[in-house]
Amino acid sequence: MIGFAVVFGLLAVFVAQIWLSNQAKMQVKREPEKQLATQTIVVAKQSLRFGTELSAAMLQEVPWPADAVPAGAFNTINSLLGGGRRVVLAAIEPHEPVLALKVTGAGQRATLSALVKPGMKAVTIRVNDVEGVGGFVLPGDHVDVALTRTIDKGDATTEVVLQNTRVLAIDQVADERAAKATVAKSVTLEVTTLNAQKLWLASSVGSLSLLLRKAGETTEMKTTKVTLKDLGNGGSRGPTATVSVTRAGAKQQYTVPTEEAVSELEGRQAAY
Repeated sequence: MIGFAVVFGLLAVFVAQIWLSNQAKMQVKREPEKQLATQTIVVAKQSLRFGTELSAAMLQEVPWPADAVPAGAFNTINSLLGGGRRVVLAAIEPHEPVLALKVTGAGQRATLSALVKPGMKAVTIRVNDVEGVGGFVLPGDHVDVALTRTIDKGDATTEVVLQNTRVLAIDQVADERAAKATVAKSVTLEVTTLNAQKLWLASSVGSLSLLLRKAGETTEMKTTKVTLKDLGNGGSRGPTATVSVTRAGAKQQYTVPTEEAVSELEGRQAAY
């Protein structure tokens, strides 16, 4: 009897496993496979540089996750090129989506005006090899602009007049992927109308220099005007006088600024 009970028990377990397996297979059949929704977009087949006129041979259509299509993407090559010639405004790498903000409008040329963001202006300033950071500033970099000028009594000052300003072009080169450093004679910056006025005024009263920012650094910092008197170990602080003070029979001498020096210091602080 015990043997029969064991046999029937094993048989019941075997039948139960078969039934559960069949149920699982039926459940899988009932649930249709979920496929990832895609959408066709246009990507680059090769590296595209600023000023390149697009052609169909440079592009290809590929499926792209529908919920991850970037803004400004084109669905077909015809929708990109059908309205007229388009020219690349910013570097596009192979297999990268071609976006509207990286190419000109249909029929337009790759002019500097196409690179300027809405509400901004392009202003060109003169620089030399030192003022232009030795030629290592490239289009797409961000810089601060410093003004150096001579004020009353021959005292020179340097102050930062603009911060975090995008470089549009170096001389006549606007290609962000230009890898060769060149000594620039002029730099074109993207600024607001107010900052354009500041630049022109600053250039009329002194010389302008560029301070290259670390890539990705956008914080604007509080700056201080620097004068000749701030150079060296404290620099010259103006006329002084020696004063003798006697305490408990001990005589000690101190150097203090004269009234003229104090007045000059107050004037400098007011100018800040």
